[in-house]
Amino acid sequence: MTTARPALDPELRELLADMPLMSRLDGEVLAQLRRFPSPPVEPLLAHRQVDRREITVPAEDGTPIPLSVFGPADTDGGSGAAPCIYWMHGGGMVMGDRFAQIDIPLEWLDEFGAVVVSVDYRLAPEATGTALVDDCYRGLLWIAEHAGELGIDPARIVVAGASAGGGLAAGVTLLARDLGTPAIAAQVLICPMLDHRNTSTSSRQYADGPGVWTRGMNEFGWRAVLGDLTGDEVPAYVSPALADDLSGLPTTYIDTGSAEVFRDEDTDYATRIWAAGGQAELHVWAGGFHGFDALCPQARISATARRTRTAWLARLLTA
Repeated sequence: MTTARPALDPELRELLADMPLMSRLDGEVLAQLRRFPSPPVEPLLAHRQVDRREITVPAEDGTPIPLSVFGPADTDGGSGAAPCIYWMHGGGMVMGDRFAQIDIPLEWLDEFGAVVVSVDYRLAPEATGTALVDDCYRGLLWIAEHAGELGIDPARIVVAGASAGGGLAAGVTLLARDLGTPAIAAQVLICPMLDHRNTSTSSRQYADGPGVWTRGMNEFGWRAVLGDLTGDEVPAYVSPALADDLSGLPTTYIDTGSAEVFRDEDTDYATRIWAAGGQAELHVWAGGFHGFDALCPQARISATARRTRTAWLARLLTA
């Protein structure tokens, strides 16, 4: 039986037709995909005045977790402490690296003089359970502890991510709230992967696409990260939609497309933040498929989505 569903934006539909898309995701396909790294970051830095630093921080078990730090080159002898964007990449929790979708936060380096820190958290299925979110949290602690030497204003640390990275950003924010440190000024969740249950209306509407992430692919990603965890064993830090209490979170920006798997879990998360007395701004872009603004930045809807996100950050960071 065919399920009625919102149509793709016409311009996105044309662009999507020219893209080579996966029809399935399994262990064999994943192994093939991992042979292709993210596009190199150097071309994105070539026209920018950026200071780059590569460091590692130890995970809970001692595994080194790479962080890339991109800061504006200081040409005027110092202009005060900068905001920080802590970035978590997408890839279904099973692929990608710290340079994936890095063009998004680098725009905020340009716009606000922000220091961008991107984390190379370990991937499933090699890492499972809370390992991924713990890796990201360790990176956040390092930023807070080294804010002075990085020229970062510790009161303006923004946690952000796309897709799986958006889910990890939400998990890190919950973890920081519950542990009482460090302070997070805001979270930016771009089409976030929030709910392992995969039972929403939108997940059924887009079980077979169109787009780059289907219900079946989502099931594969969640099986990989959860391992043997089932039911009540699944922590809310891993699957943030499970969190009973969404109070006390920093102001939140969530956006998603109307034509994608994560639409309903994302809108529900914003609704529950409001119900808990928190502040959230939600945008559901009509006709947007999963990750449309990263994959098709030239489309008018993508430019609008990215510009709107930046305008929200400008209000936040200059308040």
